[in-house]
Amino acid sequence: MASEPSPIDVVIIGGGPGGYVAAIRAAQLGLSTVCVEMDKTLGGTCVNVGCIPSKALLTSSEHFEFARLHAAEHGIKIEGSGLALDLATMLKRKDDVVEQNTRGIEFLFRKHKITWARGRGMLRKVGAGWVVDVDASAAVGAAGGPPPKTNIVSYAPQSVIIATGSVAIELPFLKIDEERALSNVGALVIPRVPRHLIVVGGGVIGLELGSVWRRLGAKVTVVELMPTILPGMDDDLVKECDRIFRRQGLDLRAGTRVVAGLRDGDRVLLDVEKDGTKETLDGDYVLVAIGRRPSVIGVDAPALGLQLGPKGEVLVDDQMRTNLPNVFAIGDCVPGPMLAHKAEEEGVVAAEVIAGLPTHMHYKSIPSVVYTWPEIATVGLTEQQVKESGREYRVGRFPFSANGRARSMGETNGFVKFVADARTDELLGAHLVGPNASELIAEVVLGFEYRATSEDIGVTVHAHPTLAEATKEAALAALGRAIHI
Repeated sequence: MASEPSPIDVVIIGGGPGGYVAAIRAAQLGLSTVCVEMDKTLGGTCVNVGCIPSKALLTSSEHFEFARLHAAEHGIKIEGSGLALDLATMLKRKDDVVEQNTRGIEFLFRKHKITWARGRGMLRKVGAGWVVDVDASAAVGAAGGPPPKTNIVSYAPQSVIIATGSVAIELPFLKIDEERALSNVGALVIPRVPRHLIVVGGGVIGLELGSVWRRLGAKVTVVELMPTILPGMDDDLVKECDRIFRRQGLDLRAGTRVVAGLRDGDRVLLDVEKDGTKETLDGDYVLVAIGRRPSVIGVDAPALGLQLGPKGEVLVDDQMRTNLPNVFAIGDCVPGPMLAHKAEEEGVVAAEVIAGLPTHMHYKSIPSVVYTWPEIATVGLTEQQVKESGREYRVGRFPFSANGRARSMGETNGFVKFVADARTDELLGAHLVGPNASELIAEVVLGFEYRATSEDIGVTVHAHPTLAEATKEAALAALGRAIHI
């Protein structure tokens, strides 16, 4: 039984990074706002089973590896019973961090008087307008509060934002059961350190979660179909990362195809092939990290006439408008990189367009980060992309081994690399691998936003001693005048 639709300014279907940020911005702009989310907590994949929990485990495992391998060189001795891993406590801390973040989003919803409609949102056309039905019976877990009087609560919004996210891609011959064949969700809750974790996919998720379990003692084999790990990234960066990760102990198998797989009790067997040579990998867990695909759950695109792209993504313009009047889409379900910070900015743009503000989305200055150690961060074009365009360019590169702060930290792997236009000196690409690269990239992104040149960064005074001096030196290197190399 459905209720009479309640009039509302905007309904957002999905409470992930794009959806909840869109809701907050819409409410800030004075719009009555409903955010529909079927999971038991807000925050979507990122906050619950992606960005946040994985970074918690990455940090904890980095501390463990530092204590095991590097504490002694800093004069820190671990005596008595010695070093031990308490995996249960580590996993609980990860869960606590997630809970703090989800509660924080709920607080922001209350602060901005945003209605959280718990359940599955379904969009339908009614006359010249839209109705979003929320099926409370489809909500995951206990919703809290009194039970709904009806299973369906309906809203009649002036505008709709689709923010339904993405789902993991599976291998056709190995179903993800989150017990032995894992997605990123299952890889965050393995109850004991694996004997052998096989990772299918040498991209961001595979390398991050593979690094976590390697640090904690697992043998980790990474199988990547493409010729290198980190497909699509700058060649110099990939070569450096490949060298570092192999030295750390990851078994990297690039240019290798998984042709078959099966679960046999507590074992997972994968048949792989490279250059005509076949091999069977025997692990106790396999993490399938071969990418994600857009999801439009609750939106019957063919029936509504919603235009989709070849991968099932919702097609939008630079104001996040779909082809349907007053219907917008953001985040993983639209084209572009599947990044939480991209989704957030798209959510802000959609909310502001709905409120009548003159704004649009542009993608030139969106950074990408891999939270391995050392970290990897990029923005703009790779050197290969610039070269293929025929544009004349210069490259500036500075190693962290020549940076005083990096030496004092004992973190000298990696470099900062700039690609700049040879004629105008405008920055075209930046590629960092090294300590705290995820933080260092922010300065570069700001530069990109204002079409900065390498000289703009090179002549800016950077505090000494800092890792950021490597950024300054790389910019100066593009001009042929680096100081410390």
